[in-house]
Amino acid sequence: MEKFDLKISINKKPTDAQIKKLQDYFAEMPMDEILGGLYFAKNRWKAKDAGVLKVGRKSIIKKEIHSITSEQAQWRLKNWKMMIANYRRLGYSYPTISRIKKLLVETSKRKPR
Repeated sequence: MEKFDLKISINKKPTDAQIKKLQDYFAEMPMDEILGGLYFAKNRWKAKDAGVLKVGRKSIIKKEIHSITSEQAQWRLKNWKMMIANYRRLGYSYPTISRIKKLLVETSKRKPR
């Protein structure tokens, strides 16, 4: 197998551990996989930098359902049209909203402590 040297200019001096990791990645992984990962990482970094990186659906649902009581869940279900409007204003998709509703129904059926 042929070996090539690669020179990279970066803004900050990497640590020895970071250099070792990079060397391991380049030694073990095919170049296409490395470039694909860097492409993904660059797009994620650009979205994060612009402030448009959305959190995953599961964490959105957990945030909405986390410490809600059965009474609160029942109130939200009774006022569901208003809740949908609020969730849409927050930018939630309809599949996410339906998953929230499903968990609210389960929570509302639990007996209060």
